[in-house]
Amino acid sequence: MNGSIAQSAFSRVGQLASLPAVHSAFRWFHLQEAKIMQWQHDLVSIAAPPFGEQARAAWLAEAFRKLGLAQVEIDMEGNVLGWLEPVSAGPRPCVLLSAHIDTVFPRDTPIHPVLDYRRLTAPGACDNGAGVAGMLAVAAALKSCGFSSPVDIVFAGNVGEEGDGNLRGVRCLYEMSPWKDRICAHIVLDGGGADTAVTQALGSRRYLITLRGPGGHSWTDAGTGNPIVVLSQAIASLAALPVSPRSSLSVGTIEGGSSVNSIPERAAARFDLRSLEAEELIAMEVALHRAIEDAVLAANRGRGESSRPGDIDFEIEQVGNRPAGMLPPGSPLFETLFMVDRHLGIRTQERTASTDANLPLSLCIPAVTIGAGGEGGGVHTRGEWYDATGRELALRRILLLVLAMAWNAAPEPSFETFGGYDRQGRERNMARNDLY
Repeated sequence: MNGSIAQSAFSRVGQLASLPAVHSAFRWFHLQEAKIMQWQHDLVSIAAPPFGEQARAAWLAEAFRKLGLAQVEIDMEGNVLGWLEPVSAGPRPCVLLSAHIDTVFPRDTPIHPVLDYRRLTAPGACDNGAGVAGMLAVAAALKSCGFSSPVDIVFAGNVGEEGDGNLRGVRCLYEMSPWKDRICAHIVLDGGGADTAVTQALGSRRYLITLRGPGGHSWTDAGTGNPIVVLSQAIASLAALPVSPRSSLSVGTIEGGSSVNSIPERAAARFDLRSLEAEELIAMEVALHRAIEDAVLAANRGRGESSRPGDIDFEIEQVGNRPAGMLPPGSPLFETLFMVDRHLGIRTQERTASTDANLPLSLCIPAVTIGAGGEGGGVHTRGEWYDATGRELALRRILLLVLAMAWNAAPEPSFETFGGYDRQGRERNMARNDLY
């Protein structure tokens, strides 16, 4: 990082942190931990399985309204949107802060949240109850201090990050929203922690492979093509292939058959291919298609002139596509994140992962995924837990990063006007937050 640029960014972060409005927001974080924890408890009490996030979205939309966010809506895909201030008429830049509201858990998963002071135990308590609660806290703090921004700041509780969601929530934001071309920075909140930053997006392709045959009785129809056997042969051949250390190929599920003495009519498996390199993903996709085709062709040829119908056919369906990408070290978002962390005494740990930030990074839009503070464990299990100890530091980090990126995007930023507010507006928002 260029020394003069770094020093300028560090100085700017320090000046932002010294603003009275920012001090007021920091104080809100310090005083309202119980309220943030209650939001998190209430949120995770509502099931949000893949493609079933509607009830949780309705709760979040109402929370946005109670905080006083402007133009709150649930869009066509189910994302919940709210603006710090009414959307500008002109083409102002936009800073986006988002957290996914869906979970990995099926609709019938029992949810009985247990809140013990700073510790919450429930499915989804950390991933992503922590992220959504952190987003609400930042929105509430900015509204309570009457903060005014020179650019648009939008908060999004998006759907479709987990499982087979295929990033459908953020895809909608970047493909369908009328303000998509104005996004200058996207900050994603996912899980706990205060010192990590996902700056490299791990690309992935997910496939559902289905093989079908006529089926039959294991004795009287012996010789009929067996989809489970053929699929297993394809998987074994894939497992024997060399894979780059920067890539992985995994079989997540396999299913088929109805009884031990039946030749199955169907077998299916889900494959997860991941890589840091787009070329590696393409190579693995080719290998997957070839392995399935070769196994099916060999099985059908091996039956020879059998009089029994037994040929197997197959279907390869892509069910997920998360593009790879990277936040360039020289970008303003990258530099500003490190200067915010330096100001707060945080030693930044860069990470690689697959998150909502994959999509904007693949479009060359500056994006980063960070934690919302505290710590968690048992993620993606029914015993998942979250401890809010230390959350305040992460909330300061998020708020400073959002405001610093708003400053970077402002046409004519001025510390005299940045964050200005009127006392009456501040008092109204504080009263609203005290009641909620």
